[in-house]
Amino acid sequence: MQLDMTRGSIPSLLIRFTIPLLIGNIFQQLYNMVDTMIVGKYVGASALAAVGATGNLMFLITGFSIGFAAGFSIITAQAFGAGDRWKLRHSVSNGILLSLLTAVVLTTVSLTCMDTFLHWMNTPSDIYPQARSYITIIAAGLMANTFYNLLSGYLRAVGNSRAPLMFLIFSSVLNILLDLWFILSFHLGVKGAAMATVLSQAISAVLCAFYIYFRVPDLIPHRNEWRLYRTVSLSQLRMGIPMALQFAVTASGMTIMQAAINSYGSTAVAAVTAASKLQYLLMQGVMATGQAMATFCGQNFGAGDRGRVRSGIRVALAGLAAYSVFAFFMLRFVFPHLLFLFFPGSEDLVSLGEYAGSYFRITMFFYLPLSFILIFRNSLQGCGYALLPLFSGITELVARCVMAGLSGHTHRFLYAIACDPAAWCAAGLYTLAAYLFVLRQWKRQGVLDQ
Repeated sequence: MQLDMTRGSIPSLLIRFTIPLLIGNIFQQLYNMVDTMIVGKYVGASALAAVGATGNLMFLITGFSIGFAAGFSIITAQAFGAGDRWKLRHSVSNGILLSLLTAVVLTTVSLTCMDTFLHWMNTPSDIYPQARSYITIIAAGLMANTFYNLLSGYLRAVGNSRAPLMFLIFSSVLNILLDLWFILSFHLGVKGAAMATVLSQAISAVLCAFYIYFRVPDLIPHRNEWRLYRTVSLSQLRMGIPMALQFAVTASGMTIMQAAINSYGSTAVAAVTAASKLQYLLMQGVMATGQAMATFCGQNFGAGDRGRVRSGIRVALAGLAAYSVFAFFMLRFVFPHLLFLFFPGSEDLVSLGEYAGSYFRITMFFYLPLSFILIFRNSLQGCGYALLPLFSGITELVARCVMAGLSGHTHRFLYAIACDPAAWCAAGLYTLAAYLFVLRQWKRQGVLDQ
């Protein structure tokens, strides 16, 4: 189902589009949590630490492909909003060919530099072999991740957030079944968890491709359109490269944070891994709203309606302000009691709980600045502004580096887990300033009422 977001009630449209995204994101995080629980319960805390120690490195590796896919789909959303069917088809074929090239390059670089990355991150020696096995398989399957994100991004660009949800639910269930099969039946440990993830992503990509071919003819290029077009390539790379760099810069900052946490040993790594899985589940309300705003703003910017863009941002901010209160309650009173789900009874739950509880207590106050980042950055990207959001990633990187440096200098765990809140505050203020700058620019150009 395609959804034209250039007309109609803004709150109603955003809710209709965001709910499938939210369900999909939550479902994805749930199966990631189950994946983590299976590893922790049936392989052990050291295996869980090995997976957690590479989490941000995995985000760094996949961040480039995710960024390119997001940039390419924004061009598609703008073409759909403008009613330009020629550009719509060409954005699809061009994006697929460019994504194929970037996935090959990224896979090669990642596999070649893997040991260097793991050493930079201070990966504890007792979990190094398992960490390397896990992240190597993930990197080798980068093509599957790239094309799932690209094709589902194309569907969302034309207002269809339901089909990607269905494919995600199917592949999530499959991932859990494959986890159990590979780990319990074949005793593959963290290798089995990685193989299950890659295989489920590949199936999601195939399902998206079949759905587009049979159900969304507007996105199917003609036979003679399967080539790289100079003008379309430049437009896509103008959006894709800054967004890929933004993902990579953000991931680099998170990798630096992970390196700081790794220096406190495998118990701290395992505890923060479990706590972050729970927090990522909560963050999906903010993430889904941001994803919706990229499509909403892309379509309305393509249609030339700047006022509707501004109104949509106001509606989204009001919703996430209320959500920040809910997040505080969950982190303060609910999530600390769920950590036992990740570990067998033989583990030192007291030490694990101390590390995880500290992580919850310091992050629960900062969901409002996180909301600013996701709303303003995605909205600006949807409107075709690529460089301004890129600098928000640089702001996050600087803030995380400062806190990680303080952690290393003072040997205080508090500074290591404060990397995220510091980054959210710094980038939240920056993206707010960037949005206000764009509004003033539109007013001077006469394309937005005072």
